[in-house]
Amino acid sequence: MIALGIDSGTQSTKTIALDVATGQVLASSQKGYGLIEGLPPGHMEQDPQEWVDAVDATVQEVLAALGARKQEVTAIGVSGQQHGFVPLDAQGNVIRPAKLWCDTSTVEQCKQFEAEFGGADELIKISGNAMLPGYTAPKILWLKQNEPQHYKALETVLLPHDYLNFHLTGERSMEFGDASGTGLMDVRTKEWSKPLIDFIDPELAATLPPIASSRRAIGLLRDSLRLAWGLERSPVISAGGGDNMMGAIGTGNVQPGVVTVSLGTSGTIFAHSAEPIVDEEGEVAAFCDSTDRWMPLVCTMNVTVATEQTRKLFGWSHEEMEKQILTTPAGAGGLLFLPYLNGERTPNLPAGTGMFHGLTTTTMTPAHMARAVMEGVTLGLAYGLNRFRSLGIRPTEIRLTGGGSNSGVWRQICADIFGVPTVCLASAEGAALGAAIQAAYACHSAQGKPVTFRELCGRIVQLDARNRCVPDEKLQPLYATLLSRQSEITRRMHAGGLI
Repeated sequence: MIALGIDSGTQSTKTIALDVATGQVLASSQKGYGLIEGLPPGHMEQDPQEWVDAVDATVQEVLAALGARKQEVTAIGVSGQQHGFVPLDAQGNVIRPAKLWCDTSTVEQCKQFEAEFGGADELIKISGNAMLPGYTAPKILWLKQNEPQHYKALETVLLPHDYLNFHLTGERSMEFGDASGTGLMDVRTKEWSKPLIDFIDPELAATLPPIASSRRAIGLLRDSLRLAWGLERSPVISAGGGDNMMGAIGTGNVQPGVVTVSLGTSGTIFAHSAEPIVDEEGEVAAFCDSTDRWMPLVCTMNVTVATEQTRKLFGWSHEEMEKQILTTPAGAGGLLFLPYLNGERTPNLPAGTGMFHGLTTTTMTPAHMARAVMEGVTLGLAYGLNRFRSLGIRPTEIRLTGGGSNSGVWRQICADIFGVPTVCLASAEGAALGAAIQAAYACHSAQGKPVTFRELCGRIVQLDARNRCVPDEKLQPLYATLLSRQSEITRRMHAGGLI
């Protein structure tokens, strides 16, 4: 069996072909695109046709690379950027460009939700999550209030990966994982929240597809695409999921104890749970995963954006930056970096700024500053990991992904600061691999040959043992002190209106 995994992101779409029996990625293709330019500040939008075109192009390139083996493709799964709002009319046409996860034009709508329901605490009681600008719900309210003519034409609300499933099958559906990031679903019951929906519009409920299991197949590839792609039989299309949910599957994060940390432009931390994990303080997002379980998640906005800014500031290559950091002891001689260059989500500092604290004639060097930046962003992630621990999650292994995980120095810093062994994956396919694994799972089930996600991931997801790092216990007190200091300085500076 060959399964295709499609990962449709903010900057590009990637398709891979996975040999499910061997775990080998047989072919891959990627196509980039950009955001719509010229929009007001805070508005981040894309034309969904860009995603469709990228899917068609990358799938056809992968199938061409497979040659005669393309007829073995029996399943397709789609991963998509979370939270985006794709509005369809009665004919299934896109009404306007999609507002994306990074769109912050809906701050006012979030305030309206809080005012109506009595604040973030009450919203968490209703659905398990506070209402954030990135979520889908405030985007829908924004459309109603700012583009009433488009809202009037709204027949179906879909998320990005759901829209691609619609393109592939003609079916309009949602699954638990991605739907949990809309802000309209009660994550405890996995049902739409009537009070939140009615606040936007009682008639909105009719535009929301029923939420169903993430484990199922939603249909077969439509004949027009099957013929265009030169396939003799229509592959099964799985329910798919959001990129973080598929990233969890793609890193084998399908059992308690495993935690995935992504060192990308921004950072994410997510874990697997058999029960819903709801953070009363709202710092940990209470999401469902795409295996019909739950996936608590923390997001920070400043990871490689900060390290890359530092590297470019000093004109270093990545190799030179690592050499410089190794000349400086752990803790950077007391120099501490608050990494809020793009504001911050965790802790919640949307207008936050960065700062160095502890500059002296000794620490005001490029090497000290570089180490402080790398440690600072990792301490920010450790703050989120400690929130996990406070909610009963006990990490035993951290699986690192994202561009930052290519750095050996950074991998060891992560192990030392997190206090947990870290390891990278042998494959960097991430969400695309997760989509292919989920597709294989759905296909097996549809054929009456059920398997478990743990079995599939155990065979397909391979760790790179050469990159495993073990924490240096002697550094635990140092980094615990630095984390406490970072949190205290952040609190005091924010209270004083200085960050």
